[in-house]
Amino acid sequence: MNYLIIEDETHNAGLLESLVEKTNPAARLLAVLPTVQESVEWLEANPAPDIVFMDIRLADGLSFEIFSQVKVSSPVVFTTAYDEYALQAFKVYGVAYLLKPIEKEELREALEKVKRLQQKLSGDEVDAIMEMFRTREKTYKSRFLLHYRETYKVIPVEEIDYISLEHKNVYLHLLDGNSIAVPYTLEELDEQLDPQFFFRVNRQYILHINSIDSIHKYFNDKAKIFLKRNRQAEVIVSRIKMPQFKLWLDR
Repeated sequence: MNYLIIEDETHNAGLLESLVEKTNPAARLLAVLPTVQESVEWLEANPAPDIVFMDIRLADGLSFEIFSQVKVSSPVVFTTAYDEYALQAFKVYGVAYLLKPIEKEELREALEKVKRLQQKLSGDEVDAIMEMFRTREKTYKSRFLLHYRETYKVIPVEEIDYISLEHKNVYLHLLDGNSIAVPYTLEELDEQLDPQFFFRVNRQYILHINSIDSIHKYFNDKAKIFLKRNRQAEVIVSRIKMPQFKLWLDR
């Protein structure tokens, strides 16, 4: 069996290769490819392998994009860390998948399924699965458990007024006027908080919609925001961020 691994994490690719060798000692790994682009180029230039193990999220996008750029004529086993909701897409179309961390017995079952069905995905099936992944329900944080002085404190997101980065520390500023440092980056919080209520206006601030008192035009098509509970804060929305900011305000 000749096989291909499309995976952007070297450690995961190594674990999968080891499991395949234990399951099928005669298996031969052809290549490990970390990106959509490299995968497309390899598939265009080489004969189809007997099977392809394909991670969902690669360094340059979702692996589903490979199917729109090159004909994949090999059976595919998807490897993924996605939750059960998203995996319904694979179940609907009878696609073999392995849920990370991958177990030897699950790998054996996936290989048997591929051998039994030899299913190759059609373009319509790939589009449907990709759409289901893109639109799957995302759960945002509803509260934070934080170490506060000598105790632990639970902070519901409804109590957050705004978030700031100050001297390399990130702070939650609360409606009651208190501030508390958190062990997160602004990038992590931006991913975890519901974008219906929170917006990252620049490199220093994430604002709750109700924290804004007024918005004023600023030079070079920027905007200056005055906060309800901190009139001294200099919150500037860059020209690049302005179109997205306006759309967020006008929901």
